[in-house]
Amino acid sequence: MRTSALQARYLSKIASETGFQLEAGAGELVPAPPGPYDSRLGYNQMPAFVQRLSSRGYTVTRQARASARLVELNDLGLFPIYREKNQGGLTLLDCQANPLHVSRYPERTYPAFEDVPRLLVDTLLFIENRELLDPGRPKRNPAVEWDRFARAAFDQLLGLIDENRSTPGGSTLATQIEKYRHSPDGRTSSREQKLKQMASASLRSYLEGEDTLAARRRIVTDYLNTVPLSAKTGFGEVNGIGDGLWAWYERDFGEVNTLLEAQSNTSGTRKIRFQDSGDEDLLGQALAYKQALSLMIAQRRPSYYLAGNAQSLGSLTDSYLRLLTEAGIIQPALRDAALALPLKLREGPAVPPQTAFVTRKAGNALRTHLSSQLGIARFYDLDRLDLTAGSTLHGGIQSAVTTLLRGISDPAQAEALGLIGPRMFAPGQDPSRVLFSFTLYERVGAANLLRIQTDSYDQPFDINEGAKLDLGSTAKLRTLVTYLEIIAELHKLYGTHSREALRSTPRSSNNPLLNWALDYLASTDERKLRPMLEAAMQRTYSANPGERFFTGGGLHSFENFSRDDNNKIMPVQIAFRHSVNLVFIRMMRDIVRYTVSNNPAVADIFEDPDDPRRKAYLTRFADREGRIFLNGFFRKYQGKTGDEALSRVLEGIRVTPRRLAVILRSVRPQLDAKAFAEQMRQHLDAPAQLSDVDLQDLYTRFDPERYSLPDRGYLAGIHPLELWLLAFLQANPGATHAQITEASQEQRIEVYTWLFRTRHRNAQDVRIRSLLEVEAFIDIARRWHRLGYPFEALTPSYATSIGSSADRPAALAELVGILVNDGLRLPVVRIERLHFAADTPYETYMERAPGPGEQVLPPEVAQVAREAMIDVATQGTARRLSGAFVRDDGSPLVVGGKTGTGDHRYEVYGPGGVLVSSRVVTRSATLIFLAGDRFFGTLTAFAAEPYAADYQFTSSLAVQLLSRGIAPLLKPLWSEAATSRGTACSAPVAHEGSS
Repeated sequence: MRTSALQARYLSKIASETGFQLEAGAGELVPAPPGPYDSRLGYNQMPAFVQRLSSRGYTVTRQARASARLVELNDLGLFPIYREKNQGGLTLLDCQANPLHVSRYPERTYPAFEDVPRLLVDTLLFIENRELLDPGRPKRNPAVEWDRFARAAFDQLLGLIDENRSTPGGSTLATQIEKYRHSPDGRTSSREQKLKQMASASLRSYLEGEDTLAARRRIVTDYLNTVPLSAKTGFGEVNGIGDGLWAWYERDFGEVNTLLEAQSNTSGTRKIRFQDSGDEDLLGQALAYKQALSLMIAQRRPSYYLAGNAQSLGSLTDSYLRLLTEAGIIQPALRDAALALPLKLREGPAVPPQTAFVTRKAGNALRTHLSSQLGIARFYDLDRLDLTAGSTLHGGIQSAVTTLLRGISDPAQAEALGLIGPRMFAPGQDPSRVLFSFTLYERVGAANLLRIQTDSYDQPFDINEGAKLDLGSTAKLRTLVTYLEIIAELHKLYGTHSREALRSTPRSSNNPLLNWALDYLASTDERKLRPMLEAAMQRTYSANPGERFFTGGGLHSFENFSRDDNNKIMPVQIAFRHSVNLVFIRMMRDIVRYTVSNNPAVADIFEDPDDPRRKAYLTRFADREGRIFLNGFFRKYQGKTGDEALSRVLEGIRVTPRRLAVILRSVRPQLDAKAFAEQMRQHLDAPAQLSDVDLQDLYTRFDPERYSLPDRGYLAGIHPLELWLLAFLQANPGATHAQITEASQEQRIEVYTWLFRTRHRNAQDVRIRSLLEVEAFIDIARRWHRLGYPFEALTPSYATSIGSSADRPAALAELVGILVNDGLRLPVVRIERLHFAADTPYETYMERAPGPGEQVLPPEVAQVAREAMIDVATQGTARRLSGAFVRDDGSPLVVGGKTGTGDHRYEVYGPGGVLVSSRVVTRSATLIFLAGDRFFGTLTAFAAEPYAADYQFTSSLAVQLLSRGIAPLLKPLWSEAATSRGTACSAPVAHEGSS
């Protein structure tokens, strides 16, 4: 018991057998305890992490295998015995193993025992474990002090008799570390837990042999680095003296250590006196010491002392200052100086200093992705895992592109890049209000690797993946692919038919694509798909803007970007090259007609007026149209009181006695004649002209029971559903949108009863066609979703072909990736490898496993669409890209592109279709591109209101920026060395050996 010699002999032998080995493939990990340390670092979540990642395409390549002794001890209930680390945290590496993001918790620690000021060591030992570093007992077991243990056991026995008796524990520093790291909630809940802590701490102390002096010193360091000190708003969980000083006292850790090191040891004793070169130095040293001392004391009840009881903490600290002086640990001068200084905890949140969002954008995007992969909701928890993740990003080029994009806010930089001029920034215009986003992918093997993802927006929002933007004519690429896909479907259906059979196949007056396919195949012996697709690219459309199109529930007209294209008839290839709007409007009309014609539920529905399917479609139309109107009325009256809502509806109409009477009787049916007369006089401009007899007549004549809802709406001069909603809100103030929708089911159908009369057959047909168009766009949306379109629904209008349904840059890049990969949709990979829990029994390596892609397009469709993009970059709207991407030997990469200019406006029209007001909401310039046979990406310039109206730039801005500014920075990616490796990055992965 005095020398621990027997313990040293036997425990060191057992501890030497508790190792683990890193081996190939997946194994069975030793279970981790449920303690705070194991949860924070992710050790007890490893099985769940491996399972989630395995289902997402990762595989375990190497994993720790525990020794038989380690498993045996774990089965006995002890905590796993190994050299534990004081710091954990997430490290994100780029594809060349350079750090993109590094978090360390605790942040402020002592690297070794020698770095701890001697005064802190002596103070800690005096408070907690005075004999711990006794050099005269080299084999001492630091986990057990028998006198303290016996005293604690005796107190526990007395506590069974006297429940009010204080029963302090006998924990040494070593067992305290085991407790707050590995016991549930960091607490000792039973005597069995205490024994488990003591046994585990004892074995851990003998990991390096019988001499435990080094282990005992490490215990001191570990305790100071990791002792729990409650939690602070803005910072979170506080562990260790270093983080405690910063979080609770706003002190710089290095400065405090410098002050505490300003000391000298009195010869022959352990007494420490501070240098007294001046009162100011002494006060600084005293305050630093008192704050550190208070944290050592606060660990006993950290939530109590640090969360609002600073006065109690200060009193207890002062008591210890006196005891430390009596014990000779500190000099009276230091004591007196410290006693005169009050303890003042930090007020307000302890928010760490932050760098610019834009410099952390790539790391944040990766953390968001990694959080989703691991099933971790908060960055807070993710950043505390013991995890190193290797990403696909190229950090050096990412940084260079970010710097370039941020530099465009300087007009001189914008001018140097050639961004001042027609269709770009106007001379003297401020470019700083325009945001830029750039993304680049590389196809490597069976995956698309994200190489660059950056933007110039100095906020957390990610334009590339989080925005819903009108990206203009980039939608023409999606439309073209759908068009070619339909041609491929028709080839599959009719490509094997003989000419005679094709000529005899009935044509459809409402399916131009089918008719063209039948005529083409009937006129040629060529039966391969590729020639048919090339012929479809030469199929002609009119670019005449004079036609009005019934789409989206009404008549619309469209314009071309260039008037030179008006009245031309041109092939699809030329229209795509020059981005001609009216050609793609007509192409989308053909696509919709093809989709409707292939709907078996509507065959011949327009031929028979008694077809029961007509009623079903009309009912659905009425319900859908009614919902649309109700949604608008709900927004109009949401939050309004009864009188406010009534005043609002009367503002929009010419108030006559008849209209007002109908509204009042409908909206407030509970009014008696007298109250009705009072409100009529209140709201009429000339109430004196109405006698009591007139008012009584109006009250009786417009009894709501005498008229249907549509008739009352007609008499009142407002939409019947608006009238119904006013009445419902008067009776049910505060009703929710869901309640209104449910309650209005019958009224939505009632409003459109006129539609079901056969004498309105033409009106029926128009509305059935509108609903069929909506269903067609649902089918078109399915096609687009399969190719990466990010939103649930498309705007049911031909204008979707020119950008009205919005898009995301990242989703467009995925579409280009499908074309680059011959119709194969490959997974987008951001994280290639993960290394969990290095040098622990939970160590696990996981790597992204190559998996088969999904063939979502025929290869011929992808090839023809890709060649159309190359044509755009050679002769069309993106021709500035030609020759922009050059290899080391000066040879250019093949480049393709598609441009788009988004001009999203909010417009209000009055009676007769007159434009009342127009507000520019956003303006964007987008380029989607491919370079060579491996690279593809997007570049977007974006301005939001109120600044969007100030700019008139087009997609030329994006093309110029990529060709003049960004392309030279990307050259290392397709250098000769990168080409020979087959990838833009070649980072050797250092694999650690066994532990």
